[in-house]
Amino acid sequence: MTTDTAIRPPAAGATLLLSRADIERLLTPDACMAAVEDAFRHHALGKATPPGILGFHAQDGSFHIKAALLTLDRPYFANKTNANFPQNGARHGLPTIQGVVVLCEATMGLPLAVMDSMAITALRTAAATALAAKHLAREQCETALICGCGGQAPAQLRALLRVRKPARIYAYDLDAAKARAFAVALGPETALPIEPVANLQRAVAASAIVITCTTARRYFIERDMVRPGTFVAGVGADNEDKQEIDPLLLARSKVVTDITEQCCAIGDLHHAVAAGAMSRDQVHAELGEIIASLKPGRTSDGEIIVFDSSGTALQDVAAAAAVYSRAVERGEGSFFSFRT
Repeated sequence: MTTDTAIRPPAAGATLLLSRADIERLLTPDACMAAVEDAFRHHALGKATPPGILGFHAQDGSFHIKAALLTLDRPYFANKTNANFPQNGARHGLPTIQGVVVLCEATMGLPLAVMDSMAITALRTAAATALAAKHLAREQCETALICGCGGQAPAQLRALLRVRKPARIYAYDLDAAKARAFAVALGPETALPIEPVANLQRAVAASAIVITCTTARRYFIERDMVRPGTFVAGVGADNEDKQEIDPLLLARSKVVTDITEQCCAIGDLHHAVAAGAMSRDQVHAELGEIIASLKPGRTSDGEIIVFDSSGTALQDVAAAAAVYSRAVERGEGSFFSFRT
């Protein structure tokens, strides 16, 4: 393998290498939201091949591979391999989630870019939550709650603030130090009061928006915690063993998914269906159908709406293509060749 760090246009057969810092610099929350919105719209209108997913369990964690084809300015294919090891921080000082995204053009199969997946995953996941909040949360949202103050939480809050303007943010984590650190870091940046909370039930009841981004294996947002009119985004259930939302809460709510088939296999919806609390047919819509105006979003201020976000490869390919295009335009990143 040869590496050329000079800034130049990509040569035929050259592959772009992008670090986490590159992606965070190149892909703004607004740009990511626009890319992800376009991907969901394509899917709803039948213009995208259904994405694929493959999962493997390891001793202390898991791996999943997500892949999709999507035609934007040209046809793209991307596959993301992510490792999810919840004990990494405590045991090894490493992130819970690590991985890579490989982006290819889909006419000849040329690998265009290899990039860090952590930033892509955080940004595209937060973009989906923000898009869902745009259509499904009440316009007047005085308080929002972030449950789980790890690596995903800052991106979730930054994206949410693009579409809703809560006056106060609550932060909850089983590790109270993480909630305090989140408040200290994001309070000055957002110019909002961020309050670490210990009483989850009280915080949920006081919040118009609840976002869960944890590695929980049993639900902790219970049916009776949630008041009418709340928008709940369940972000953490990206394999069949993870769960954040009470099946009975899903059953009494308007449920919107990113991809219904996938959520039936690995999302919070999976647990609600398995428990017999609801059926697949009771899902109101996929997010893309609402973005494309094929189905309505929120229709009254009193509705409880749950967005089950299992994370799709359509988001990955859209975000990766946006990063790649901007990197080439600006001459950033390092090009190398697998052929030499």
